[in-house]
Amino acid sequence: MEVTTIARPYAEAVFALADKANALGAWSDVLGRLAAVAADRDMQDAISNPKFSSEQVYGLIASVAGDLSKDAQNFVHILIENDRLVLLPTIREQFETLKHSREGVVDAVITSAMPLDAAQLSALVADLEKRFKRKIKPQVGEDRDLIGGVRVVVGDEVIDGSVRGKLAAMTTGLLNN
Repeated sequence: MEVTTIARPYAEAVFALADKANALGAWSDVLGRLAAVAADRDMQDAISNPKFSSEQVYGLIASVAGDLSKDAQNFVHILIENDRLVLLPTIREQFETLKHSREGVVDAVITSAMPLDAAQLSALVADLEKRFKRKIKPQVGEDRDLIGGVRVVVGDEVIDGSVRGKLAAMTTGLLNN
């Protein structure tokens, strides 16, 4: 079974709990901390060590993750009991997707050939928000191979305004004629 399939019920349960308590932001923070802890290589070694009891694993996670609410403590205990701590990064990712959907936010991966200044990024985000009629949460990166321009991925839609993309489109057009 695929990791995302196994993680989905946990993400949906935490989302329902957080949504009911009007605590999506707080849970986002908690899951971010827990996912970072679970993704650490040393922590993964400790979690998978059969010499540690469930309570010792919980104590280790709790000591590193910081202050956890009673619900978050219970959630960690459930993950430990079901041997699912390694799913925390995927659970967080799925929780964030559900949260963004509820808030009308969509992630946009913006890759540019050169660094974008604040004004350029702000203008691009405003244009994307008009196009998609949703709030955009940008994740900005750089790829010098683009030569110039930007490439934007929102969901399964790709907007390729890069020089490399335009050259590839021209090549395809010439080869098909």
